[in-house]
Amino acid sequence: KNALAQKLPEYMVPAVILVLDTLPLNANGKIDRKALPAVEAQGQETYEAPEGEIEQALAEVWQQVLGVERAGRHDNFFELGGDSILSL
Repeated sequence: KNALAQKLPEYMVPAVILVLDTLPLNANGKIDRKALPAVEAQGQETYEAPEGEIEQALAEVWQQVLGVERAGRHDNFFELGGDSILSL
């Protein structure tokens, strides 16, 4: 991700990179997107709980919108799986 971040605009850097040995194919030889493994969003290595009412309220909204178990005060909305549409 760091190498991509040096060459691409921030919005083009993928939130998660998942390396697979092989891509699942359907009967037509095309990538079977439904058979791809689910990707779990990843936040910061170290979790720091939200502080104060505003941070706690925002974390609760992120958890609901993104479907994540927890959102810390230093987590990045986009790295947790958010996008421009979800931010509305």
